Order: sequence, then C-alpha cells, then structure tokens
Amino acid sequence: MREIISYLAELLRLPVHTNLRLTPPTVSLLDPVSTVVDMMIEEDIGAVVAMEENRPVGIITEKDVLERIIKPQKDFEKTLVKDVMSKPLIAIEAERPIKEALELMRKHNIKRLVVTKDDALIGLTTERRLLEVAHARYMVKDYYMVKSPIFDELRKIRVAYVSTYPPRECGIATYTKDLVDAISNLYVLKPPVILAINDKGGYYNYAHLVKFQIDREQVESYIEAAEYINDSDTDIVNIQHEFGLFGGVWGEYIVTFLERLEKPVITTLHTVLLDPPPDARMVLKRILQHSDYVIVMARVGIQILEQLYETFADKVRYIPHGCPNVPFIRSETIKSRLGLKDRVVLSTFGLLSRGKGIEYAIKALPKIVEEEPGILYLIIGETHPEVRKHEGETYRKRLFDIVESLGLEKNVRFINHFLPKNELIRYLQATDTYIIPYPNEEQISSGTLLYALSTGKAIVSTPFLHAKEVIHEGCAMECEFKNPSSIADCITMLLQYDDIKRRLEERAYEYSRGMIWPNVAMKYVNLLYKALRM
Repeated sequence: MREIISYLAELLRLPVHTNLRLTPPTVSLLDPVSTVVDMMIEEDIGAVVAMEENRPVGIITEKDVLERIIKPQKDFEKTLVKDVMSKPLIAIEAERPIKEALELMRKHNIKRLVVTKDDALIGLTTERRLLEVAHARYMVKDYYMVKSPIFDELRKIRVAYVSTYPPRECGIATYTKDLVDAISNLYVLKPPVILAINDKGGYYNYAHLVKFQIDREQVESYIEAAEYINDSDTDIVNIQHEFGLFGGVWGEYIVTFLERLEKPVITTLHTVLLDPPPDARMVLKRILQHSDYVIVMARVGIQILEQLYETFADKVRYIPHGCPNVPFIRSETIKSRLGLKDRVVLSTFGLLSRGKGIEYAIKALPKIVEEEPGILYLIIGETHPEVRKHEGETYRKRLFDIVESLGLEKNVRFINHFLPKNELIRYLQATDTYIIPYPNEEQISSGTLLYALSTGKAIVSTPFLHAKEVIHEGCAMECEFKNPSSIADCITMLLQYDDIKRRLEERAYEYSRGMIWPNVAMKYVNLLYKALRM
C-alpha cells in the first residue's frame, strides 16, 4: 500500500506539460462565435483559446457558448469572441506539477487550464485529462515489479490497426480514425501503426501513421502485412471487420492474414449476420477462432455470437460505437446559418446504397406534408464509392425519380457530398427529426445512429439490432421495416406532440454521454492490456 501511495504522489508531481494538448486551436478577439463552434466540432474539443498580440487573454468553452449565446438566443455570426470569453485568463507554467494545476482549477471552479511557457501559449489541459492520464498509468503499472516510481515508458504498448483509413471515403475508415485519435489523446500508448486496406486500383495520400498498405484483391499482400507486423515492435493488433472490406470469398483473405500473424488480436465486428450463407459463417468463425477478444457494438451481439457462431461469451466484449462530444443545441438556433430558417427539417446521412432504405422515407413524405407543408427532408451524403464503381448513380437516380413522381421537389434536398465532421454535425444540429429507415435487421453498429444521439435528436428508426437497444431505452421511436406509412405516423406524432419530441431529444443526448469517444477509448485501452495480460 505504501508503494502505491508513493507512486500516486509521484504522478501528481509530474509537470503539467506531460499531460496537455499541444498548440490548441486559437481565435482572435474579433472572430465571430460561429468560428469557435466550427472549431469545437471539427477538432472535437470543448474549448478554444482567445489571443491578442500573440498572447493568450481568454478562453471560450462549451459552457460559455451555451450560457452566453444559445440560452439568450444571440446571433452566432454577429456575436464576437471578446463578448463571450471567460476572463481574466487563468493559466499555469508548463513546469509546475499536476497537483498544483488541479488545485488551481478547483480554487477557481474551472475545468480547463491554459498552459504557458514564459507567458507564451504552448497548450491546454483539463481536470479530466490530468486525472484520466494519472488513472490510466495507475491501472497499467505493476507496482511490485517496477522499481522506478515514475511510469516506465517501456510498459507502453504499440497497437496496429488493420482497416480502411481516411482519406478513403468509408464509414469504417472514419470510425477507425476517430478511435485512433481518441486513444492517442489518452497519452498512455505508443504511437499507433495503421495498415490501410486499399480498394482495387485505389491509391490514397495517407497520413504518416499509415505504415503499410494492403491491396484488397491480392492475397500475397495480406501475407506481407502479417510478416511486417511480426517483424515490428507492435504488441497487439486490432482488426476492424466488415463483410466486403477484405478480399476473397466473403473476405476470406483476412483469415490468411490471421493464420500468418504471431501477435495477439482483438477484432471489432461492425456486422453480425443472423442468417449467413455457409461461406460467410465459416469465414467469421475462423476470424473468431484466431481472435483473443471480439468487440461488438450492441449487447445483443454477445448472445448472437454465442448461439449462432459457437463463441464463448467471455471472449466477447461490448464496447459502444463512440460518438463526438458536442453541445446540445436546439435546431432553431442553427437553421439560419444553413438557409433552413422556418423549415421543419428531417434528415438522414451516410454513404448512399440500396441497403439504406431511403426510398421508404421519401414515400412517407406525402402524408407528412399534409400535416406540415414546410417539411424539408435532407438526404446527406454521396453514393458509396464501391457502389458507384459497379452501378454508378443508379440508386440516387431512382430516389430522384421517386421524389419527382410524388411531386416532392420542394420537400427533398440531396446534399451530394462526403461532409467534413463539423459540417455534418451542423446539419444534424439543425435537424428536427432524424430518420433511420434501414430495411434489414442485422446491422449491429451504426455511426449515423450515434451521431444523431450525440446531437440530441428525436430519432425515428427501424428496429435493426443496434437501434433496438436504443429504442428499448426510450431514446428513439420505432417504425416498421419497409413501411412508409409507419414512418409517417411516427413523424406526424412528433409534429403534433412537442413534449414527446423534447423528451426523446433529452433522453438521446443523455444516453450518448457514456459513449463519447474518450470513454470508448479507455474501454479499448483496458481490453488491449487485458489481452496482453498486463
């Protein structure tokens, strides 16, 4: 016990500069608050530092935006940083100990602290960051084996991620980058390694973290990737699995990779088929056999893997998808910035493909328009690149044709872009009701669902596996599969009963708080160390 107390005391004596975000985003005093909100969304942060003549003079936080802009309903474009920021600025020199930083934040009742060196801005830290880093180091330390009271850098592990990765436009790529960034922000692991999967003929200008590129259609490339990891200082591998992501029959080339791999593996499943073809079942069973742990993003996945794929339940872990931490903003406060003022906005986002069921949402609109002629349904996202290669824009054209045949040109708007995160969240914040009309039950993870929850939207969704749990918690309204009339009935009810809509919004936002990326990242880190028996 004395050794543990001594170790914790040493942690609190570490200098603040070991636990901060370097070069945080900054704004000038005369920038509009809209610039700050965009930065918060794009960088997934809760505060921006205000600068004057290259010196930090104030800070503007999510709470400042909520209390001083949103609640009094001030204009985001016309209100300036200098009128909203918290001042005078509370700062600490980089060499001061963590203990002093925590005491300073508690004394002034603040959650964030600007870090300076000779009065120049070098970073920003938070109470949560300081405590989480200290806790993580506490959790992974073997007090009785390590003599030094300071955290031993050699005990940090390196993780290799096998997945698609930006700039490739793919939902799994976006998820992987969000996950890697969130884990990196905990500062408890070595820098990660990405093995990016390229589609046939694809070439991308990847970031420096991508150390190896796998040619999806070449089985030799998977063997070379396994040999690369075996010869590296990688400690453990995380595979992001989705049918169609890997080459071979039902993605069987990833099994070849696993058979050659000599490092522990944690596999994250984005889909679990309830009635798989024999080849798909065999491929997934072999993946499960080669994995030390398997992550599912809906609790029901544990039961499915145990019953249908004969996997031991103690091998499977539930870790939610992860979502951005954004302020809860009523749709009316953001609509004017997007040219949506006085419109009742419905939306769906994601890469378009036939499996999204958007045609059913469009067919529901005539009945909804009778109740509210000002309805506008935003269909946000370009056609999935893999779909576009094989069938072009056939599905989007089919949706256009349905809109025209129903005379809904004024009530449907296609936003044919793969939007940056900040723009996407802005559209979601302007949404009154979010629609997820997926026609199939088997989807066990949905990034669009988590984004809608994290922005506090009233959600109407079919009961696919992931959504079913959210619906059960009272955080979304259930509509029937492939049933436009059911979708229309749900949305009409929300139009008629604002109290129900508000309750759904509040529950959705509250439910998502445990799923923000820092919390998900910590769950991953704990499982990574467990798999390594550390």
